This record gives sequence, structure tokens and C-alpha cells, in this order.
Amino acid sequence: MNRRTSLMALHAIVLIWGFTGILGKEISLDAVPLVFWRTLIAFIGVLGFVWLWKKRIHLSTQQVIKLAFVGFLIAGHWIAFFTSIKVSNISTALTVLSTNAIFTAIVAPWITGGKTSLREMLMGAVGTIGLAIIFHFEGQFVWGILWSLLAALLAAVFSSFNARWVREMEPVTMTLMELFFANFWVMLFILFSPHEDFQLHLLDGRNFILLLVLGLLATSIPFIVSIEVMKKISPFTCAIAINMEPIYSILIALYLYGSNEWMSAGFYWGALLILAVVFMETFWRKSVKTIEN
Repeated sequence: MNRRTSLMALHAIVLIWGFTGILGKEISLDAVPLVFWRTLIAFIGVLGFVWLWKKRIHLSTQQVIKLAFVGFLIAGHWIAFFTSIKVSNISTALTVLSTNAIFTAIVAPWITGGKTSLREMLMGAVGTIGLAIIFHFEGQFVWGILWSLLAALLAAVFSSFNARWVREMEPVTMTLMELFFANFWVMLFILFSPHEDFQLHLLDGRNFILLLVLGLLATSIPFIVSIEVMKKISPFTCAIAINMEPIYSILIALYLYGSNEWMSAGFYWGALLILAVVFMETFWRKSVKTIEN
């Protein structure tokens, strides 16, 4: 795969990720069973990749415990994200989820051992202003905003731990085990919760196909392809492309659902402020690395 093909594949992956929210809205299962089936299907998909390429898994007990913890965070992240979509709409969930970059700037130094940056704190403050604007103009979606904020925080935490531990573990192995444990924790929650079940009665042909698309096409396959893509494309280019995910999602949702996804002008001003901070953060990191080199 050359650089041009890799770049096309990267944007295709991000576009596919942009459909994640759409799939979550279209699948009629509640958030918890939806995450159970997604993680199970995604785990089977990555396991197939490991078996096909004859990759060996070598992990110590301590590493397994670490991945079990991250799997717990991932399960919570996806449950919060899909709950946000269920109780609000795609535009709200994806825009607020973009604060993940702001949360990462705050929590990553504590987890990875880096230094807290005044610039990152200021950018976080600007992003918070954007979030406050959204809260003000979209009060009817307050629970969707709060659930999406929780999803963003959990994503920042587990991605920071992954960034720290990827130095000692192989990425495919990490993903396989994290998906396994995410599925395991959700399964335990369903089994011991009196208010949750696997909603087998809702697994009709339509929901099953959408779950397969979500688990394989929007989870397993993009991850596998992204490993190959990152061999040819710089982290900066990848970051810029990934930052486009919420924009793709919102545009797709507006096209598919029309008036149900149209928000107030205040919402878009707040969203623009948050997305501007996310892109500024990415460009700043690129400029710092260029100076250091």
C-alpha cells in the first residue's frame, strides 16, 4: 500500500467511523445490549485477523490486568456514547464527544508522566466556553450532553493508558484483549442487573445486519486497516483526518434525518468553537515537533 492509497484508506476509515452514530441510532437495542453485541462481534473479527495472520499473543499477568481495566473503560465509553445518542441526537453526541481532545490534554500528563501545559489548559477553557454555549441553547438535550461528556472523558482516560502501555505490548494484541474484556464486563453487568438483558427478542434480520456492520465494518476492519495505514502516513495527517469524524457524522445525520438534526444557531457557534480548539491542538503539536526536529 503506497502513501496515496493509504491516505484514501484513512479517509474511508474515518468516514466509516462517521456512520457509527447513525448505526447506533438505527439499531433499536438499548445502549448496554448494543455495546455487548458490538464488542462481541468486533472481538470475533479481530480474533479472525489474529488467527489468519498467525499472530502470537504473549502477555504477563500484570499486562492482562491492565488490559482488563482498559476494557472496562472502553465498555463504559461506548455505553455512555450510545446512551447519549438514544436520549438526544447524533449532532449533540458527536459534537460534545469532540471534547475528548480537551480532556486528553488535561488527563494525559497525569497518566503518561508528561508535563501539564498552560497552553493546553487555556485551550481547554476555550473548549469549555463552547460547551457552555451548547448547554445554554440546547437545554432540552442536557442528558445527552452529560452522557457524551462522560464518553469523552472515558475515551481520554483509556486512550492515555493505551498510549502509555503500547510501548510494552503489541497493538493488535491490546485491541483483541481490550475488546474481550469490554464484552466481558458488559456481559457481567447484564447478568447481574435486574433491569438489563441481552434483548435477544430484538435481534431480527435488520438489527442483526446493522450490528454486523457496526462490529465488523465500523470497528474490527477499520482498526486492522489503520495499522497498515499508519506505516505510510504521519501521526499528524492521521490526527487531522480523525478530527473530521464528528463533521462527517453531523453532515450525514443532517442528510438522513433532516429537521430532527437541525439545531439552533447557538449550538453551531459552540460546536465551531470546540472543533476549532481540537484542530488548533493538532496543528500546535505538529508545529512543536517540527521545531524540536
